[in-house]
Amino acid sequence: MGHHTRRESLSGPFPTSARSAGEYVTDLEWPFGKLDGIDSDDVRETAYEIFFTACRSSPGFGGGRNALSFYSSNNHDNNNNNCDGNGSGNGPASPASPKPSGGVVITTPTSRVKRALGLKMLKRSPSRRMVSGGGGGSNPGSPSSHGGSNGGSPLMSFTVPQLTRPRRPMTSAEIMRQQMRVTEQSDNRLRKTLMRTLVGQMGRRAETIILPLELLRNLKPSEFNDSHEYYLWQKRQLKILESGLLLHPSIPLDKSNPFAARLRDIVRSGESKSIDTGKNSDTMRTLCNSVVSLSWRSPNGSTPADVCHWADGFPVNVHLYVALLRSIFDIRDETLVLDEVDELLELMKKTWSTFGITRATNNACFTWVLFHQYVATAMVEPELLGAAHAMLATEVASDARKSERDVVYTRILSSVLGSMKGWAEKRLMRYHEYFLRGTVGQIESLLPLALSASRILGEDVTIVEGGGGGGGDGEEKRDTMVLVDSSGNRVDYYIRSSVKNAFAKIIESGNAKEIKEEEASEAILHLAKETEDLALKERECFSPILKKWRPTAAAVAAVTLHNCYGAVLKQYLSGISTLTNDTVGVLQRAGKLEKMLVQMVVEDSAECEDGGKSIVREMVPYEVDHVILNLLKKWIDERLVKGKECLTRAKETETWNPMSKSEPYAQSAVDLMRLAKEAVDEFFEIPIGITEDLVQDLADGLEKLFQEYTTFVASCGTKQSYVPALPPLTRCNRDSKLLKLWKKATPCGANLEEISYQNGMSPNEGHHPRPSTSRGTQRLYIRLNSLHYLLSHLHSLDKSLSLSPRIIPSSRNRFSNARKPSSTGFERTQSAVQSAGQHVSELAAYRLIFLDSNPVFYDSLYAGGSVNNARIKPALRILKQNLTHVANARIKPALRILKQNLTLMAAILDDRAQALAMREVMKASFEAFLMALLAGGSSRIFLRSDHEMIEEDFDALKRVFCMCGEGLIAEGVVEREAETVEGVITLMGQCTEQLMEDFSIVTCETSGIGLMSIIGQKLPMPPTTGRWHRSDANTILRVMCHRNDIAANQFLKRTFQLAKRR
Repeated sequence: MGHHTRRESLSGPFPTSARSAGEYVTDLEWPFGKLDGIDSDDVRETAYEIFFTACRSSPGFGGGRNALSFYSSNNHDNNNNNCDGNGSGNGPASPASPKPSGGVVITTPTSRVKRALGLKMLKRSPSRRMVSGGGGGSNPGSPSSHGGSNGGSPLMSFTVPQLTRPRRPMTSAEIMRQQMRVTEQSDNRLRKTLMRTLVGQMGRRAETIILPLELLRNLKPSEFNDSHEYYLWQKRQLKILESGLLLHPSIPLDKSNPFAARLRDIVRSGESKSIDTGKNSDTMRTLCNSVVSLSWRSPNGSTPADVCHWADGFPVNVHLYVALLRSIFDIRDETLVLDEVDELLELMKKTWSTFGITRATNNACFTWVLFHQYVATAMVEPELLGAAHAMLATEVASDARKSERDVVYTRILSSVLGSMKGWAEKRLMRYHEYFLRGTVGQIESLLPLALSASRILGEDVTIVEGGGGGGGDGEEKRDTMVLVDSSGNRVDYYIRSSVKNAFAKIIESGNAKEIKEEEASEAILHLAKETEDLALKERECFSPILKKWRPTAAAVAAVTLHNCYGAVLKQYLSGISTLTNDTVGVLQRAGKLEKMLVQMVVEDSAECEDGGKSIVREMVPYEVDHVILNLLKKWIDERLVKGKECLTRAKETETWNPMSKSEPYAQSAVDLMRLAKEAVDEFFEIPIGITEDLVQDLADGLEKLFQEYTTFVASCGTKQSYVPALPPLTRCNRDSKLLKLWKKATPCGANLEEISYQNGMSPNEGHHPRPSTSRGTQRLYIRLNSLHYLLSHLHSLDKSLSLSPRIIPSSRNRFSNARKPSSTGFERTQSAVQSAGQHVSELAAYRLIFLDSNPVFYDSLYAGGSVNNARIKPALRILKQNLTHVANARIKPALRILKQNLTLMAAILDDRAQALAMREVMKASFEAFLMALLAGGSSRIFLRSDHEMIEEDFDALKRVFCMCGEGLIAEGVVEREAETVEGVITLMGQCTEQLMEDFSIVTCETSGIGLMSIIGQKLPMPPTTGRWHRSDANTILRVMCHRNDIAANQFLKRTFQLAKRR
C-alpha cells in the first residue's frame, strides 16, 4: 500500500469532494435487500445517531468538564514526535488513567485488526489526527461555540482563551462524525436531544431508548434552517420507525394490531407534510403510544421485554450496521483503512444490543464491507481483498461451522457469500477478459476467496450413506456429511468457462455472425491463429497460477479450446456446399492447430497417473483427412447433380435451335460439356492427392450423364411414323372411268407446271423452287450435330482424366472383381452416340422424303395415270434442294436452284454428320421411289413400255447422290443400295405372262406347295412384308396390280378377286 501522509483535519464539515464508494460497484449484488422509502443518506445519518447514543458514555462523546481526550502515549509530551511506531501490541486501545492536564486516553500506534488482516499502517508516526483546540474550534464534549448554549445546561458551555490555537488529537467522536459525513449542526441537535432525554437518567441503556421518537419529541422546527429541512428530517425519522416496527420488525407483527394501524396512518400523513409534534398534539401522543407499544413487545408475549425492538429487524439492522462499518475507510482515500480501526470497531460493539447484532453477524458484515470496498474502489488495493479473504477463511468459516445458527444469521451469511462468490466467479469465469498481463496476479487472491465462499456455502459437502452411527451392532447407522475438497473441480470449471468466453469473444470481435459466406474461410483461418495465440497465452500467463489448484490447468484449457474450435469447424463444414482450395486450407490449418493442442495436453499431463489419457479422451478428433475425403466425394456428387439439373433443364426447355451459324448445335450440349470440363479441371485443382478410385467415380458419373443425354437426343420418334400406310391392292382396267376422266381433265396441254400447281406448288416454282426442308427436319439436323459435338469432346475429356500427374495409386483395389479402369474411357458413351446418330439420321431422312418432299415425290411421282406427265423431274428439283453437291456451271437451269438447297443443307449439318445423313436420305429416296412404283395406290398406272422412262428417272436419281458433296457417298454404295429398285424396274419391263409365271413359282416355293398340286387351286395371297425385291411374291403381285394390261387384270380377278379401281 505504501506510506500515506495523514492529513490534519480542522473541525467543520467533511469534504464534499470525496468519491462515493458505490461509484465503482456496478455488478456486485447487494445482499441485504432494500429499504423502501429510505436512501443511503438516511441510513448513514440514522446509523450515526444510534452509534452516538450507544457511545454517549464513552470518552469523547459525553458532556462535562471532565470529558476525556485521546492522545498517543508516544506523543503526550508537547506532541514530541519521537515514537518508534511499534506500540504495545495488546490489541484495541483501552482507557488509561486520567492525567492532571485534563485526562487522556492512551492509544497504540499499531492496529491489532490491521495486523491480523494483513493491512499496513498508514504511517509510522502517531496515527491520531490533529484538530485545532482554539475557541473557534469545536469542543469534543460540547456543541460548536458559535452555536451558543441555546438554553442548555451550564455543563455544555465553557470559555477557552483564544490567544493561541494549540493542536490536539481528534477524539473518536470527532473522527466518527467526520467519517460519517455528519454536519456539526446535526451533531449538536443530537447532543441536545440526548441531554434533554437523559436528564437524571445518565445510566439508562442505549437499547432502551427509541431514538427517532426522542428526536421527534425534543427537536422543534425552529432548530432547523427552514421548514423544508425539518420536513425531510421528520420524514426520515418516521420512515425509520416504519421500517423497524412495521415493515421489518424483529418480532412478527399481527396484522390486526391497532398500534400498527395508527402508526401507519401517521407515517402516511407525514409523507405530504410535517406532523405536529408539540406537547399538546394528539398526533404526537398517538405516535408515542403506538411506537412504545410496538417497540416493547416480547417474543413470547408474556415475559416483559428488557430492550426495545425498533432497529433490530432484518434487514434494517444490517443496513444501519454496515453504514457504521464503512466509516473505517478514510473519506479522502477510500482504499485506506484508518489506523484507529480497532477503537472504532470496539465502539461499534456498543450498538450490537440495539441492532440485535451477534459476533457472527458482525464478522459476516465486516467481511462484506471489506470486499465491497475493494470492489467499490476499482480494485486498486489488493490488501482489501486479502483482508476480506482472511476474515472469510478464519472468523466466518469458524462461525459457519457452529451447529447452532439462527435463521437470520444463516440468511445473512448465504446472501453475503452468494454475492461475493457470484462477483468473484463472474471474473474467474472470464479471467481472460478481466485480468490483463499486469493484473494476472490478482487471481491468486480472488480465487481462494471464491473457493472459501463455496466451501462455507456447503458446496464441498458430500452426503455419505451409513457413514456414521455407533460402534455397536444394534445401533442404527446414520448418514454423515464428509467435507470434500473440490477446489480442483471448481478451478477446472473456471478454466473451461473462461476459455470458452475468451473464444466467444474472439468470434464476436471478428464479427463472425456478419461474415459473408465467401469470407468464411478467411475468417476461420484467422480464428485458428487467434485460438493458437490464446492457447499460448493461457500456458504462459494463467496456467502457472492455476496449477496450484489444478495441476493440469494448461491441458484443460487446451482441451476446451480444441472442442470450441471443433464446434466452429463443424458448423463451418455444415455450410460448405463444395470442396474448394479455401476449404482445404481451412482443414489443413485445423489439423495443424489440433497437433499443437494435443502436444500441449501431453506435455502438461505427463505427470498424471494415467499420463493424461482421461483428458485426451475429451478431445473429439477433427479427422481432417476423413473429412476431406468425404467432402471430395460430396463435391463429385454435387457436380453430377449439377449435370443432372442441366439435363433436366434441357428436357424441359431445349428447342433444338442452333446457337449460331458457326455453332450449329444445341445449347444443352454445350452446357453439359462445359459442366463436365469445369468439373474435371476443378477436380484436379484441389490441392490434395487424388486417388484412382476417386477419378473413376467422377468418370463413371459423367458417363452416365452423357448416356442419358444421348438417349434424350435420340428420343425423337421413329421412321415408321412418316412412312405412309400402304393402300389396298386393286386391279386396274384398261380405259377405266378414272383414266377417261383424267385424260379429259388433262389434255395434251397439261404440262409439268400445272401438275406441280395441283400438288401444292406455285406455277413459278418450276424455275425458282423454294427449299422444302421443314423446321422440324432442321431441328433433327441440330440433334445430329449435338451428338457429334459431344463425341468430339469425349476424347479430350478422357485424356484429362487418365493422364493427369495429380493421380496417385489407390490404397485399396476396388477393381479386383469389377470393371478395370481404362485409359480410354467413355467407350459405352461413344457407342451410344454412334447408335443415336444412326437413328437420328435415318429419322431425318424419312421426314425429309416422306413429309417435307411428299407432295412432289411420293404423292406426285407417276401419279395421274401418265408416266410421261408425272416423271421424276419435279421430285428431283425438290430433292436437290435438300442435298449437297458440287455446282456445275453447265447444268440445266433447274439445277441452278439445286445449289441453293445444297448450300442450305451443308450449312446446317456438321461435316462429320453429312456422310451418314446423305446415305440415309438416299435410302429413304429409294424407298419412296419403290413405294411410288409398288404402293402408289389407284393413281399409278403403268405400261410395260414405261419401264425405260422409269429406269431413266432412277438413273437421274442415282446421279444426284453420286455427284453430291465431295465423295460423301461412294458410287459403289449407291449401286448396292439401288439394286433393289433396279430389280423392281426390271420386273416392270417383263411381259405379263412372265410375271404371272414367276409369281406362281415364287408363291408355291414360299408356301411349300408344288407346281403340280397347284393346278385347279387358288394361289395363296402372299403377305406384305415391306421388303421389296424382284424375287418377292408380294412385289411381283404389286407390279401386276399397277400393270395396265388385260391379262394382268384377268389374272388378278380370277386368282384373288381383287376389286377394280374406281
